[in-house]
Formats: sequence, structure tokens, C-alpha cells
Amino acid sequence: MPNWAEIQQELNASAADAAGIPDYDGVRRRYLAEMHQQTGRATILYYGNWMGTSRAGNRAAISLDDIHGFMTAVNGLRGRDLDLVLHTPGGDANAAERIVEYLRHKFSGELRVFVPVAAMSAGTMIALASDRVVMASHSQLGPIDPQIPQPLGNQIRLAPAGAPRRQFAKARADIIQNPSSAAAWRPILERYGTALLEQCESAEELARELVKNWLGQWMLRGRPQAAADTADWFASYDKHHSHGRGIGRDLARDQGVEIDDLEESQPLQDAVLSIHHSLMHMFDALPVAKIIENHLGDSFTRLQS
Repeated sequence: MPNWAEIQQELNASAADAAGIPDYDGVRRRYLAEMHQQTGRATILYYGNWMGTSRAGNRAAISLDDIHGFMTAVNGLRGRDLDLVLHTPGGDANAAERIVEYLRHKFSGELRVFVPVAAMSAGTMIALASDRVVMASHSQLGPIDPQIPQPLGNQIRLAPAGAPRRQFAKARADIIQNPSSAAAWRPILERYGTALLEQCESAEELARELVKNWLGQWMLRGRPQAAADTADWFASYDKHHSHGRGIGRDLARDQGVEIDDLEESQPLQDAVLSIHHSLMHMFDALPVAKIIENHLGDSFTRLQS
């Protein structure tokens, strides 16, 4: 299997132009086509540049305008089944819903999601809308509890929607038990907007309901209680404590997720991880924030700025 260094050597050897720029597109597309040859299925990669020293910021995240990229990638593909190679920090749950509905409309057969390294947050939601997930021993999903803008001094930061709910419940219990503690809680509770708790609860419910419905429709079809339990577990801030916590394939299996081991097929593993390595090298070298591409080479690229 070509490793990180070997893909780097292949890219360096491909630098045939006067500027000495590696043929990132050519190398990546060769392995993407190779993956398609292994599976015989329509294949699309959906990659955000969010690891390491990336300066892509929010442009690497799942957003509604990604649908244009999927329209580009889906055009001209044949067959009922789709393999989606997914690497993302997550993003907008509403955008994830649109992407899932679009892909499920275009491909009436099996949707299989490959996670070479990590599909977090709303990326995990997309993975749980598949029929099967394919992961390596090092791959991870993540919790799907939503993040919402919250004040931090003079700035706004993203924080778990479950945190204000837990803090408010703690304050309420403390004040009921010891009314004199209200003075200590007051400056904390005054930071909450009038509708913050309602917004947090609604955001948590949306993530849970979307995934429950998708699991019940596809991966866990005919098992409504299992679908609800799996969605509840992935959406629980109380269980995971950190939105960035990795969920490996064994733990995901314990929650009912249908997972295949990437290592079961050495040729397929070679192709998938070579796609990943080639993209990571490209992200390190070029100001690309996101790429959506099919096995035919039709591509949609978003720059960092």
C-alpha cells in the first residue's frame, strides 16, 4: 500500500511543468478511478481541509452551497449505488439534510460512506444516513450534538448546545436548595439571551430527529427503537462531554452502526488511503478549502479565500 511518503514521492515525480508543481489532480484522480474499478460503483469524494495548519476555517465545513459541488459530481454518473469518501469537520445540519436528500434522490440503491480518517459532527450525520459505513482501525466518527454561537466576553464562539441547558438545570437546582446562591448565579444567567435555551433544545432535537429518521429509513430499517437509541447516543452531550471526541468503529458498532472494515480488501484499502494521502498533500501545498469530485474527474473546488 502506498504510504504517506510514497505518495509524496509519486507527486514529486509528477512535477513535469516548468514551475515544478506536482500533478495533484492527476495522481488523486488515478486512485479515485482505481477505487471505482475495484467496486464498480459510482464514487464521489467530499473533502474539507480542516486538519493540521489549515487556514480554511469555516470554508472547509459543510455548507448549503456544497450542493453545487454535488450537482457537478453527480452529473453523468450511472448506476443505483454510490460510494461517498468523506472527510469533514462537520458544519451546518440543515446543509447535511439537503445533501443527504439530494444523494438519496439521485441514487436509489445502496449508499456506502467511506471514512478514511474522520467524519465529525454533521459529517457523522451524513455517515449515519448511509446503508453501511466503511472505516479503518484508525478512523473515527464523532458526536452529533449541535454547536451554537455563544458569547465569550466581547467575542462569539461556538459551544455545545447542551452546555447552557446543563448549566441552567444546575443553577435552578442550586437556587431551589439554597436561595442565597442566586446572587452568585445571576451574572452567569444574565448572559443568556431570552431564547437561548429554546434554541439549544431545538437544535439538539433537530440533530436527533434527522439521524433517527435516516437510520430508520435505511441502515436500521424496520428497527425503530434501535434507530432512536442510536440517534440518542450520538446526540448526547451528557454522554460524550466533548464535541470533538472520536468514536472508533468498535464503539460505533456497539451502538448498532453497520460498519465494514476497510482492511477486508487490501486493493480497496490501497486506493482509498492513497486518495486520502494525495489530498492531504494537496491541502498542505495549495490554498484549497474543500473539494467534491467524482471518479470521472468532474470536480468542484472551493479556495480558502
